[in-house]
Amino acid sequence: MPEFGAYAMMKTALASGAFLFVASALAFQGPSRRPVTFNDIAPIVFKRCAACHRPSGSGPFSLLTYRDVQKRAAQIAAVTTSRFMPPWLPEPGYGLFADEQRLTPDQIHAFQAWVAQGAPEGDPGGLPAAPEAPGSWELGKPDVILELPRPYALPASGDQGRDVFRNFVLRVPVETTRYVRAIELRPGNPKVLHHANILVDRGGICRSREAAPGTGFEGMDLEIESESFDPDGYLLSWKPGSPPAPGTAGMSWRVDPGTDLVLNLHMRPDGKPETIQFSLGLYFANEPPTQFPMLLQLENDRALDIPPGERNFTVKDEFTLPLDVEVLAVYPHAHYLGKDLEGYAILPDGRKQWLVWIKHWNLDWQGVFRYAVPLFLPKGSKLSMQWTYDNSSANLRNPSNPPRRVRAGNQATDEMSHLWLQVLPANDSSGKADPRLVLQEAFMRHRADSDPTDYIARYNLGSALQILGRFDEAAQEYGEVLRLRPEDPAARNSLGTVFQFQGKTARAIQEYREVLRMTPSYPDAEYNLGRALLAQGKLDEAAGSFTAILAAHPENANAHHSLGLALQLQGKTEEAIREYREVLHLQPGYSDAEYNLGRALLAQGKTEEAIARFGAVIRAHPQDPDAHHSLGLALAERGEMPRAQSELEEAIRLDPENPETHYHLGRLFGERGDLTAAVSELEISLRLGPQDADVHNDLGNVFARMGKMTQAIAHFEQALRINPDLAVARDNLQRAQAKLGNGK
Repeated sequence: MPEFGAYAMMKTALASGAFLFVASALAFQGPSRRPVTFNDIAPIVFKRCAACHRPSGSGPFSLLTYRDVQKRAAQIAAVTTSRFMPPWLPEPGYGLFADEQRLTPDQIHAFQAWVAQGAPEGDPGGLPAAPEAPGSWELGKPDVILELPRPYALPASGDQGRDVFRNFVLRVPVETTRYVRAIELRPGNPKVLHHANILVDRGGICRSREAAPGTGFEGMDLEIESESFDPDGYLLSWKPGSPPAPGTAGMSWRVDPGTDLVLNLHMRPDGKPETIQFSLGLYFANEPPTQFPMLLQLENDRALDIPPGERNFTVKDEFTLPLDVEVLAVYPHAHYLGKDLEGYAILPDGRKQWLVWIKHWNLDWQGVFRYAVPLFLPKGSKLSMQWTYDNSSANLRNPSNPPRRVRAGNQATDEMSHLWLQVLPANDSSGKADPRLVLQEAFMRHRADSDPTDYIARYNLGSALQILGRFDEAAQEYGEVLRLRPEDPAARNSLGTVFQFQGKTARAIQEYREVLRMTPSYPDAEYNLGRALLAQGKLDEAAGSFTAILAAHPENANAHHSLGLALQLQGKTEEAIREYREVLHLQPGYSDAEYNLGRALLAQGKTEEAIARFGAVIRAHPQDPDAHHSLGLALAERGEMPRAQSELEEAIRLDPENPETHYHLGRLFGERGDLTAAVSELEISLRLGPQDADVHNDLGNVFARMGKMTQAIAHFEQALRINPDLAVARDNLQRAQAKLGNGK
């Protein structure tokens, strides 16, 4: 059986790196009908190979000239025929991907024919120009460039098998919230940098794991636990030869002041010490995102317990979509024992829709595979993943010889069974909830049901339930996390926020203080504690919490804003204004700070600037009733009564149940002499808030002006029953009684 023997010999040659072209073993049908020269081969090489195989590229040699290619002609024919090169894992016909690197059968045949004919050069005058190496940033000058504070010294040999996996933390130097539409990584030393994944760390979790800034820390796979449900759902990665994606309109991910990016690098030592320094360029969008992808991680790591010698160990996972989605990209991930991955969906009508099929997994060439056209999957489609593993000696990539028992874990010698899907959820058919939350709840419930010990799934499920307003269920999930991990600060802090939303402020404060006892430098708990103390009216203690946060994190806009609120309630208006202005410096679109600054300015009599601030809020949020209300008050202060009336009426249209707005509109009618309208609005205000002494007093004044002393006296008396210390009501009552006694 000559084909089998030749195939086995080729496998051994490929694995050893000694690529030999054996003409009789290939499916070559004889010489081409016309001569094949380098002029025919060069366009293929330049398009599919030169991105890596060029001077200073990641490939071990350059392929930009005839001599470069001719002396490796047999090797190139062998590795292209076996599809070992160019590296591309997905099988054709099982998903249509963008930037596909796979050669066509005709291109492979051209290499075979060229070698069989002696690899002739042809006419140099007909040779296309070789591609130039990128001399600068391919996407143009970045808005921000990040670099390691110090180069990393890569050892001559790896300390985790044959490779080195290390994470580096980079702070994004932004003073305000920005949105990233694209990234570009310049590797600096691409020959030893195999690929990179980029994660977003909003809580400083990874920074604390570095011995010193820029030194990084070990780890192959890294998960960052979110402090709250975060809809940013991006697969950020880089690998040699892949051009940087310019981004999609309407899709971007946010970075706030204090955000870290974590570069998870896969490096391949080359036998001598190397210096690693790279540059990461960030390109910002001009506007916030309008489309919000999410990540679904099909996995079954719990079932990974692979006996030594087992050649076909399989694990599966399935999830039924609760709504329509568009699949944008897939990211398969396993380690060295992975052999075969099948990813597909069973549609509601029973048809099978392939997502991806990788028949010959190779960790060395993993990556994110983006669809040329988003793949639509309707509600009710069942997503399926199946990984097959080979833990035998026949697996030439097996890091253990002899094979050993392998379980799930983050080290290269452990295993994983992941298939990430980046999806855009469609609108929930019920129209009652954000579709992202519908999908998040269903998927995290699936993961928690599959593995009751999956505390991350339970935490994220709790976050989704909390945002949906289902506080009792959210508290139950956070409680399950704490049962599994009693010292988990994120879950305890989030449980405190549930209590706070439920009005159980004392219990919330208890949880926040417990977090700070366990983890004294936990800013989210310190902030939430301050907000709870603010709600209790403990203004000094609240201000102390916010000040403590700002001492360590002066860029924290939320802490500045809340400190401003505490100061304003203490009557320290000028200090509050300074805090609000700092918020707007850090985060110009912070509407709550804009609004509260307007209120503080109005209290100082700075009417013109207050009007400008309220107007800015309304331009950004035209349906904000509080902004219309406050603008109406400011306009009335300036004497523009018709405009003031219009703004107050708009506020009532947007929020008809607000007694304060009806009260101020009633006062405005009273000042304009429309006493009947004033009575109507003030009576509505009392219906909505019957225990307001000021409204009773003002309604009494209107009745007194109408000559209705009996009704006026009744309201003045009611005002004093509610607030016996309201001196103005007592004076008004005496005057009304006197007028009634005089028959006036």
